[in-house]
Amino acid sequence: MIYADTLIFDLDGTLLDTLLDLCNSANYALKECNFPERNITEIKSFIGNGVEMLIRRAVPKDTEEPKIQECLSLFKIHYLHNSRNLTKPFKGIIRMLQNLKKKGFKTAVISNKFDRAVKKLCDDYFCGLIDAAIGESIDTPPKPSPDGINKILKLLNSDKNKSIMIGDSEVDIETAKNAGIYSIGVLWGYRDEKTLTAVGADELVDSPERLEMIL
Repeated sequence: MIYADTLIFDLDGTLLDTLLDLCNSANYALKECNFPERNITEIKSFIGNGVEMLIRRAVPKDTEEPKIQECLSLFKIHYLHNSRNLTKPFKGIIRMLQNLKKKGFKTAVISNKFDRAVKKLCDDYFCGLIDAAIGESIDTPPKPSPDGINKILKLLNSDKNKSIMIGDSEVDIETAKNAGIYSIGVLWGYRDEKTLTAVGADELVDSPERLEMIL
């Protein structure tokens, strides 16, 4: 049993399966820029460090900076209007969040997706179940910077010693370490057990039900 009162979740690969919509928007932007499209396995490997890094990894090597920024802008516009086409919560997530809220946990989301999209997705899928949501913005650098977590802790009046970062990627675990809080890696997302173990996750869980059980 892990004792905490504040749970900070990653979004993509942890609460929401966003892979297909991210892939479609990335390939839309690549096609508009006359770049080769990427397959879903490649896009999956690019996720985790924010949409700018996703696009930087997706475009051909040696692409000039203005073209990268054009592709990124096209991606953001397309994704903002197409982020719900195929996206859905992972199985068991809604019930888990409902149960955690009934138990009195404070819940939050910190994501490397751009802030406007993070807030929209949380409102659309988790209305009333997430107390605060922060994405990347000019005021909040991407994970693994601890700034987002520190903002969440301040917003929720939470103690880092009673807070947990929960995510599916090495970036989430590194963010927890940088913020000085406990980390739980989930195995239903976009990274495997070997990756999360190597980066030093404090705990691993293979289902939302198991996560709820240990909290």
